[in-house]
Amino acid sequence: MLQEISDHKSKGAFEKVAEDQPAASVVVRPVEQPVALESTIQKVWSCIEDKDVGIIGLYGLGGVGKTTLLTQINNKFSTTPNDFKVVIWALVSKDYDVGKIQDRIGESIGFLETWKNKSVDQKAVDIYGILSDKRFVVLLDDLWERVDLNQVGIPKPSQENGSKLIFTTRYLEVCGEMGARKKIKVECLEPEKAWELFQDKVGDETLNSHPDIPNLAKQVAERCGGLPLALITIGRAMACKTTLGEWKYAIEMLKRCALPKMENEVFPLLKFSYDNLPDATMKCCLLYCCLHPEDYCIPKKRLVEYWFCEGLLNQFDRISDAQMQGDYIVNSLLSACLLERDGEYFVKMHDVIRDMTLWIIREFEVTENNFFVKAGAQLCEEPDVKAWERVKRMSVMKNNIKVLKETPKCPNLRTLFLGQNELKVISNGFFQFIPHLTVLDLSRNFGLRVLPKGISELISLECLDLSATFIEELPIELKSLTKLKMLDLSYMHNLSKIPRQLISNFVKLQIFRIGRIFRMWLLQNRDYPNEDNVSNGDNEKLMEEMKGLQCLNILAIPIHNMLSLEGFMSFNLFRCWTQALQLTDFRESKAFNVLCLENLERLKALEFLCCESL
Repeated sequence: MLQEISDHKSKGAFEKVAEDQPAASVVVRPVEQPVALESTIQKVWSCIEDKDVGIIGLYGLGGVGKTTLLTQINNKFSTTPNDFKVVIWALVSKDYDVGKIQDRIGESIGFLETWKNKSVDQKAVDIYGILSDKRFVVLLDDLWERVDLNQVGIPKPSQENGSKLIFTTRYLEVCGEMGARKKIKVECLEPEKAWELFQDKVGDETLNSHPDIPNLAKQVAERCGGLPLALITIGRAMACKTTLGEWKYAIEMLKRCALPKMENEVFPLLKFSYDNLPDATMKCCLLYCCLHPEDYCIPKKRLVEYWFCEGLLNQFDRISDAQMQGDYIVNSLLSACLLERDGEYFVKMHDVIRDMTLWIIREFEVTENNFFVKAGAQLCEEPDVKAWERVKRMSVMKNNIKVLKETPKCPNLRTLFLGQNELKVISNGFFQFIPHLTVLDLSRNFGLRVLPKGISELISLECLDLSATFIEELPIELKSLTKLKMLDLSYMHNLSKIPRQLISNFVKLQIFRIGRIFRMWLLQNRDYPNEDNVSNGDNEKLMEEMKGLQCLNILAIPIHNMLSLEGFMSFNLFRCWTQALQLTDFRESKAFNVLCLENLERLKALEFLCCESL
């Protein structure tokens, strides 16, 4: 027997007798080409392989490349053999929400969407139950304070379970508070690498436009202190500067901001890009973006429409034309790295850039643009009126405010973002003394069913966004809002009454969106006299009123039958300006000929809802 085994061994090839360990379950994330991060990636990976290191903290200045580094580590798990079962990524951010972190983890380990409705404590038990039986890696991006792992449900990594927690933060103290066994500082770039990055962003054409520019450019790059975000931002800002005067001016401006700490070292550098924007309009548009919460996906279309209603896009009188200016501004801010792309339809502000804009407002724009921003700050009550009675723009969106009970006196307020709260009650006097309010966003307040009659006091209002609220009736008092240019009633499924001659009163209306109203809701709410209500399900009365809206530029409306569609198509105003059409409850035939819509010149979206027979 032993001889037979020996014979088999002599004839066989046994260089590989088992398969390599498969890569862990990981979602590969998009990432730009890393800049001089190879050595840091290797350092982190060595810690991952070290059984004595369970928690790893990556800290450094904002904009230094911590998220890029963490993304590279995440993706490396998909290509490098390892014995981890799952790799989980979760964005934390300032004023973090434990429930949202749990939701991101739940998505990664396969919990259903309905699981998100559980309480924080229940979610923690579920997450712990799953992860305690796995060898896992959790990657937490952008910690501003200690995250309680027990509260989230993450088992503490140890030698026994072999799991890992890797996080990024701006602060060394957070590494200590999180119990990081290994703290790795993400350093700024060495001068040679920084110069390579800066050259790449400025471009050879500009650098070669005058023999003295390369030396001046090196001085500008040096003033960036090796911070990738500053190098990229200022490099692109200088990409078209081909005169010595422009470069010398840049050096002088940067020299004036030689301050020792992060806020004073980073923000002045970034402010240079702000100062370099071509006009006051673009600067105002950038500052406007900080009204949104940190890491918020800002819809580009909605942003431009708000700018238009605010009067910031003053080159054009019609939104259809102003969109070109708005798109130009968005693209210019993207090119200057003051905004970031987030898919095709959204933009984001880097957290350092957002902080910088808030710093600019605080330090330099106090008289011109006084802002009050508590977006995403987990507020449960409206802020003290005295804190915002003098401001021009205010945002408390994405909080947990349920009641607005005060009667603020705000003579300067132009912008008020109240969206994505839990509003149920707005006092009748809340809008009484805000005479110059121009933009009011109440969207995505799912508990809001009634508008106060005092909204009639907002005679300067040009934009009213009620989308995705549960408001059941538009009060006739809205009639006094004769300056309205934008009215968004989309996703208002409970809206069952629009008073007659209300919509026709908005003669300056340029943007009008109304969504599908559920027929079951209409059947349950027959209390409204039909002659006083244009929201009768088929929208024919509504369309009749809309024929007087000669300024209309953007229209989105649901159509319920072919007869209504033919009437709609017969009117030139609707044919010219309809951008979105929703065909709802079509039951007349099994086919629909889309060629009948060929005369809708600006149609961008066509949606079929509850058309089972088609």
